[in-house]
Amino acid sequence: MITIEMLMSIESDAFQEASKNIDKNDLNQIVEWLSEKNDKIRYQSFLLLQNRSIFFDDVYPYWNTFYNKLKSENSYQRSIGLILIADNVKWDIDNKFDAIIDEYLLLLNDEKPITVRQCIQSLCKIAHYKNQLHYKIANKIMAINILDLKETMRKLILLDILGVLAIIRKHETTDEIEGYIYNALSGEILDKKAKKYVETML
Repeated sequence: MITIEMLMSIESDAFQEASKNIDKNDLNQIVEWLSEKNDKIRYQSFLLLQNRSIFFDDVYPYWNTFYNKLKSENSYQRSIGLILIADNVKWDIDNKFDAIIDEYLLLLNDEKPITVRQCIQSLCKIAHYKNQLHYKIANKIMAINILDLKETMRKLILLDILGVLAIIRKHETTDEIEGYIYNALSGEILDKKAKKYVETML
């Protein structure tokens, strides 16, 4: 049985291996620790579950727990929920994400810019597995008004959006997607280095 001491002893470069070796029966406890007030316990638990989700589908049954976190008043809990949902979309045989996508995309308007970024970045993972939702995702992220954001966040969030569009574009595209990318590459928010990076993504 996993203990807090065992959890806390996992080194930052050992989570992948540790996640493979945990007892499936310990998952309940690790998921509970996601709600710990202690940042370190919460974060170690999150990393363990995130890495476990790469290899096994046994974190997927906790989907509803992660979904409920999307509505938490605590921004850390919202972030945990949205990231672990994205990590488990690959196992989503029940198409649960299709039913919650509208609520998930509400986090694009989150009061915390870091949560907005994490939501957009998580859509990169989701786009790989949910082709049927590509247009909905693309339309929502393209509707974000970059100029309404803090100046320090504009370039970062625009790059995040373009990262998602680059994935979607490999499957299908629209005039709106092409126009958005063209405007981003010809506008002034991205510097030359960022524009070159986007071109390599595309």
